Amino acid sequence: MSYLNDPRVLFAAERTLLAWNRTAVALITLGFVIERFGLFVKYMHPNPIPGQRELSFWLGLSLIGLSIVVNLLSVWQFIRVLRCLSTEEIPPGYLRWPTASLNMLVAILGAGLLIYLGRGFF
Repeated sequence: MSYLNDPRVLFAAERTLLAWNRTAVALITLGFVIERFGLFVKYMHPNPIPGQRELSFWLGLSLIGLSIVVNLLSVWQFIRVLRCLSTEEIPPGYLRWPTASLNMLVAILGAGLLIYLGRGFF
């Protein structure tokens, strides 16, 4: 329970949530690039190293999966912080759901990318 009675606590929690979202988007991007780079090397190299494509595939998908977990955990943590705030710390009429919804949307899109890339491999 927070006893600061200061709305900056809410804004700090939102900034933290958005920072985790930015980290998750970076992980999705890195995972996608690693997965696709393995495919690029497979087609451009005349004698690819055995297992190289599989390694980049699993490493890329692992990073995308990690980003989904990061987003879900950050939303869970944000909701826990919101429950601890008093009414004085939340400005009247302030919408608290858009930032959490954004993180959930990125997690859903990351899961869609994970499924898309996984189906294309097998």
